[in-house]
Amino acid sequence: MKTKIPTISATEFKAKCLQIFDHLGAEGIIVEKRGKPIAKVTPIKSNNTEWIGSMKGEIEILGDIMSTGVHWNAES
Repeated sequence: MKTKIPTISATEFKAKCLQIFDHLGAEGIIVEKRGKPIAKVTPIKSNNTEWIGSMKGEIEILGDIMSTGVHWNAES
């Protein structure tokens, strides 16, 4: 069974966008302007925890990663 995606007018979306973001469901919401759909707002599906530590043991840091390696004088 397919569920209908909720719709909202652009005017109402503009007035309530932060509240809508706080309660945005997985299916998202369609924004309409003059009765025609113009945008679909969906949450970002991201699980950044899988990236943390994923390169451990794969790369080697050489030198000072906080320096460009170029010596310069700020007073010159």
